[in-house]
Amino acid sequence: MVRPTQLLHAPRSPAPLRPAATVLLLRDSADPGHPGIEVLMTRRSMTASFAPGAYVFPGGGIDAADAQSHRLAQRRPSQSDLHLTQAIAAIRESFEELGILLARRSDGPHADATDLARLDRKAPFAPQCESLGLRLAADEVFVLAHWITDRDLPRRFDVPFLVARMPEGQEPVADESEQFEPVWIRPADALARHAAGDFFIIFPTIRTLERLQAYPSVQAVLEACAVNEQPLFTSCPRAGLMHGKESRHMEHESPFGELALVCPDGRIVHELAWQTERPVPLLRHVQRLTAPNPGMMTGPGTNSYVVGDPACGHVVIDPGPDEPEHIERLWRATGGDIRAIVCTHSHPDHSPGAPRLQALCTRAGSPPPPVLGLPSASTARTNSHFVPERSLADGERIELVGASGEAEVRHTLQVVHTPGHAANHLCLILEEDGLLFSGDHILNGSTTVIDPPDGHMGDYLDSLDKLDRLCGEYNVHFILPAHGYVLGDHPRSADNPSAPEHGGARAAIAQLKAHRLAREAKVATAMRTRPDGTLDDWVALAYNDVPERLWPVAKRSMLAHVERIQSLGGFNV
Repeated sequence: MVRPTQLLHAPRSPAPLRPAATVLLLRDSADPGHPGIEVLMTRRSMTASFAPGAYVFPGGGIDAADAQSHRLAQRRPSQSDLHLTQAIAAIRESFEELGILLARRSDGPHADATDLARLDRKAPFAPQCESLGLRLAADEVFVLAHWITDRDLPRRFDVPFLVARMPEGQEPVADESEQFEPVWIRPADALARHAAGDFFIIFPTIRTLERLQAYPSVQAVLEACAVNEQPLFTSCPRAGLMHGKESRHMEHESPFGELALVCPDGRIVHELAWQTERPVPLLRHVQRLTAPNPGMMTGPGTNSYVVGDPACGHVVIDPGPDEPEHIERLWRATGGDIRAIVCTHSHPDHSPGAPRLQALCTRAGSPPPPVLGLPSASTARTNSHFVPERSLADGERIELVGASGEAEVRHTLQVVHTPGHAANHLCLILEEDGLLFSGDHILNGSTTVIDPPDGHMGDYLDSLDKLDRLCGEYNVHFILPAHGYVLGDHPRSADNPSAPEHGGARAAIAQLKAHRLAREAKVATAMRTRPDGTLDDWVALAYNDVPERLWPVAKRSMLAHVERIQSLGGFNV
């Protein structure tokens, strides 16, 4: 875990979570020209304490009475007490806010307008239902999603988004105090109106509608939720700035891990827009400077990292291409105090800048920092030739030690040999903070190319296993790749229930390995389908989910898969 002393911002406690529940009441569109699902939404009061003026699904806080009303509800055998309580709360809120009743009479039929007329929306809900012999139809309410309000907001809720079919013969009537203007709307139309500026919805609503629009019917939604009692997705979003404007992100989106590292308490201060003019501080002792070499293979550019501080000097990881302005910015970011330059591997967007950076230190009167790494193998391409001044050994440690007042300052980088993307590829673990500098072995936003003969798929997968073990040993939660944002998140906790059990780094590695093996299975299927086919034939089958313009690059990694399949006793070509 990152040392608290190295955080850029003093941590603060987010607002406590309050239990709540909301329900998406669904119906199938009756318009043959616009088939699909319609969802019931209402506008919140402009004076509401949370999301004033937003269009929302009915719902609200969970009352103590909801948990005491289980005997009045019908439930599925697999429905937990918690989910039953949440369903009862959603049923109550739908009645109080919109006059909709999800219940059955004692003789079986669903409640209708006659039953509604006998109920008072301002009186206690459960006793009225009991006196009329109504059973709450909680067994018809399913969990769709689980949202935890963003850490930066002053009012926070732990809320399931539930789904249920709108009961026939009932019409929504807003209470005109909390909710106004009930409207049936297709998810795609709600999103379009929001984009046009005349239908305000907040982030969780947007993301839920985006997923809901993929279902062709109400039945399809209910069947997907009925597979088990778990939400289809869970999220506690994080927010940063994109060109100075608020930008929110879910766990699967690229910026999420970086926001977790830089602003773990959720405050909105970190700028996410890529730029190359100045280093981006990630921690007090870690800066990222992105080289001005964006492209299809490099994404926003190659990330050079500066580790250290004035008390103990700095290590530069991956100086990048031989770009004079980028190298000078690296030198200035260190105050000229560079103790070592480490190249994760020899590719031309990673190592060529090392001699220029070393020379810049020498001309400024500083001792020349050694250029460290592993020499390129004989299998490397001509433009990837690299010979370090000293070769690093697997498990070797590069230490920065200094003093700040009476306190010792120490940053220890452990070298990890990770062949696969390149035969001489290295990763580095910053032991005191549980950070993995992954070079090109693990990227954010794409999968690295494995290009034989210097690239080797078997070695690559073995290196992933090796990194997973070390991430467990050193409590690594964040991965700092050579291309893209930081990956990872804190492990699961009471305030972070959506995080992976073992932390984001190991989860990212597991997901990456699963993706590689799934792709390999598609390659094997393509080889089996077209045993006399060429690589061009196979790439069209195995990478049919990838844009065709990327197939020439994909074919290089596919060859690595083919070689591995053959080495394991698979097809011979």
